Order: sequence, then C-alpha cells, then structure tokens
Amino acid sequence: MTVMDDWVTAVCGELGLDPAEVPVPTVLDLARDVAHQVLRPGAPVSAYLLGLAVGRGADPAGAAARLSGLAATWPVELGGDRPD
Repeated sequence: MTVMDDWVTAVCGELGLDPAEVPVPTVLDLARDVAHQVLRPGAPVSAYLLGLAVGRGADPAGAAARLSGLAATWPVELGGDRPD
C-alpha cells in the first residue's frame, strides 16, 4: 500500500465510505488541471464540488472530464492558461 492508499482507507473509515469506490486518479487529475490552468486554490474546491455532484448521482469520470474541459478553456482574462 502507498501512503495515499493508507490515507484514503483511514478517511473512508472515519466517514463510513468504501475505499474501493474512491476514484483517486480521477480526483488527482482534476485537481492538477484546475491548479495548473485556473488557480491553485480552485483545485480542492473543485474536488469538493465533484464529490457533491457524485453524491447526487453524477458519474465521477464524466463529471471530472467536464470540469477538466472547463479548466482547459478557462479564459486568460479570468486567470486561465497562465504559466506557473
């Protein structure tokens, strides 16, 4: 197990969730896209919003793809596509 696996397992235990249902790579990819293409603090907020959507029945991969697409096209004048 990795540290991430251990963390996710521990958090799931606290929250009564099944770790097998946590799409860690999907969440990390979304956070990376938002942090690099929009703004860093938007990454955890976007991950939280993804979780809310999934909790209400959205497909995790589909919702994350839509958000990553939004981040990829975020206008420069609003902070998008800026170099780190």
